[in-house]
Amino acid sequence: MNILMLAINDPAGTAIQFARAVNRYSGHRCRLVTLETRYTHDWEKDLHIPDLGPDGLEEVEILLREADVLHFHMTCDENQPFGPFLPADYLKGKAVVHHHHGHHDFRSDPESFRRKYRERGRTNLLVSTPDLLHKLPEARWQPNLVPISEPLLRPQWGRFDDPGQLLLCHSPTRKDLKNTDDLLEAVQWVNRRRARIRLDLIDDVPNEVCLSRKRRCHVLFDHMQGYYGVSSLEGLSQGLAVIAGLDDWNRARMAEFAGTDDLPWVVARDQGELRARLVELCDDRARCAAIGDKGRVFMEERWSDQRVARRLTDFYEGL
Repeated sequence: MNILMLAINDPAGTAIQFARAVNRYSGHRCRLVTLETRYTHDWEKDLHIPDLGPDGLEEVEILLREADVLHFHMTCDENQPFGPFLPADYLKGKAVVHHHHGHHDFRSDPESFRRKYRERGRTNLLVSTPDLLHKLPEARWQPNLVPISEPLLRPQWGRFDDPGQLLLCHSPTRKDLKNTDDLLEAVQWVNRRRARIRLDLIDDVPNEVCLSRKRRCHVLFDHMQGYYGVSSLEGLSQGLAVIAGLDDWNRARMAEFAGTDDLPWVVARDQGELRARLVELCDDRARCAAIGDKGRVFMEERWSDQRVARRLTDFYEGL
């Protein structure tokens, strides 16, 4: 099966990871075409329209023509031009997939997208986190993945040899959506009493730099929005204790996918819980290290890129 992913920009580098995993773990062929680069994260690209010369554009047209599946990410659809090509001209005989990743246009008005899909007869719908099923109940949840065997996503041993400050990292793409102010207040509160936490606030750097800095830490704070982000998966894979404000709905869906209720996230749903969890992790480094080890095992056994890719290829094969 030939799968062509199309995205204006790659959401948190997830599309390229899906494409790589499909190619690595299945007999299907997957390519990704993108239009824009946002932020400075330098995620890997496949066919990036601004970088392509005539030969590259010719390849895009061949892929559009020969694809069995057109997989659109975020708000992109067949009426979005990719260079001189309009995917709408290549729909005949193809399955069409729409994959939402929580873009603010979708979150603010999901009914406009539901209406569009009904009018166009689109039923192959994916969402990236369980909370988005509330907004698009017709969809299937497709978990995100990280390539857990890559060096920057493996644990860095020896981090706990120094009994000094607890190293905490946070890498918000948008601080207003990731409870960054809450985290800063909680760290200040703890440090006024203990002076034990050093925060690495990782902002707008290349992805490799971000992963390298995270890997040196003990704890990662994702956010307290009820669900989890790709940052959570990166931290778990690296063996960090990962804090996120998972709500009961998301936990239940995640447990169903993972096949276990024993999820490794450290749950903090409000400011008081966040302060308490930080104090606990500061005061018991052995427990902090054990939580990180548990997270790594969980990623290997329950949330590996191979397992997540299998869920996506099963979806493709059912179209």
